[in-house]
Amino acid sequence: MSEQNVHKEQSEPIAAIATPVGAGALAVVRISGRGIFDIAQRVFRKTGDPEFRFSRSKGYRAHFGTMYDREGLIDEVIALVFRAPNSFTMEDVIEFSCHGGPVVVRHVLQVLLDEGCRLAEPGEFTRRAFLNGRIDLLQAEAIGEMIHARTESAFRTAVTQMQGTLSVRLETMRERLLQSCALLELELDFSEEDVEFQSRGELERELAALKEELRKLIDSYRQGRLLKEGVATVIAGKPNAGKSTLLNALLGEERAIVSHMPGTTRDYIEECLIHEKTMFRLTDTAGLREADEEIEHEGVRRSYRKISEADLILYLVDISGDDLSGELSRIRQFHEEYPAARLIVGANKTDLAGDAPEKLQMLRQETGCEVCGLSAAKGEGLDGLLHAMASIVERLDKIHDASVLVTSLRHYEALRNASDSLDNALLLVKSGEGTELIAFELRSALDYVGEITGKVVNEEILNLIFERFCIGK
Repeated sequence: MSEQNVHKEQSEPIAAIATPVGAGALAVVRISGRGIFDIAQRVFRKTGDPEFRFSRSKGYRAHFGTMYDREGLIDEVIALVFRAPNSFTMEDVIEFSCHGGPVVVRHVLQVLLDEGCRLAEPGEFTRRAFLNGRIDLLQAEAIGEMIHARTESAFRTAVTQMQGTLSVRLETMRERLLQSCALLELELDFSEEDVEFQSRGELERELAALKEELRKLIDSYRQGRLLKEGVATVIAGKPNAGKSTLLNALLGEERAIVSHMPGTTRDYIEECLIHEKTMFRLTDTAGLREADEEIEHEGVRRSYRKISEADLILYLVDISGDDLSGELSRIRQFHEEYPAARLIVGANKTDLAGDAPEKLQMLRQETGCEVCGLSAAKGEGLDGLLHAMASIVERLDKIHDASVLVTSLRHYEALRNASDSLDNALLLVKSGEGTELIAFELRSALDYVGEITGKVVNEEILNLIFERFCIGK
């Protein structure tokens, strides 16, 4: 991004509605940028003070008055003034609080646009906060994640990142990489004198330590992803095991069609369930069997695809029948084919099985899985199942330092790339290769880490990040 383009973008006055669209008691329209005091002055009159000027107002001051367009009075408003650099964008900012009717808000916004503001792009206020150095790119993303968080855990993780905990960790790593890289560059400047400013043994130990730091962050991504996106939970089993009934029971509504006819569910159904601090992305799948027709066969194929992507599998077994040997074989197969997923066996229809306790015990002994007895049709055993699901999530790759988690795929991929560069650098050091090759790999690692916090700015990445924000943020 050129410095000229950044300056142009930062200097233009922008305006946007900062509160949700729709009728409400109050709404906020905010403006930021160069010249906004003059724009606001032309449309605002402070009650009881005809000599009031925004240009003379102190920061963090609220002024009560009225707003006008060319047709007359719009509304009574409160204008809250923030002076640069002590604002969110580090520019001059005014926030107008008006009545929350959609027509009122539209008039307030329109008069500001008519007087010289440009309608802000998605996330442009936060983008300016980043470009002006108030926050780094990781913190900007955390603001978006905090707004869209659907669980308490996801919210707390986003707040921690917004406060800069992960940024500090990455910046420390970056400074250490920069130090080693600078010493290698210095060696290149004195290449004719054959001098080492950092011994190869010391460099190897430093790179190994940095790689271990990267590994911890990379390993935290799975837990961070679960907090942010929810646990991919697939309900699987043979036809008529009660999968759709269980989905409906967990959701507390008739979401899936339930029928005694095998093969009713032809495609998977996805819904979200929030239990305690965790979101489970529940997927009800087609019954697993040899399908006779093309549509059902495709449904079974899709079921196996969803199972392969699952973090947690709820395998439902109908224990009202006599023979469970086929089910035991299927559970063992799941253990072998999907080792990354955790497996809970739901022993369903306990109300129809006279020997339910014996079968539950046998399933526990033969499978080594968590087994929950339940009757999905009657809503019995759901609390035990939910407790088992929550307990397994707590054990899913839990790391020691839960305060620093990687939740973004972009960050994860950048860290993986940085780790690969360090691997290459370590191999070069151990094999006694030249300084220039080692320095190249360290510079690559440095750039990958810098991409996360925005030390290395890429216009395409910025656009992808901020276009997901709402207009007024």
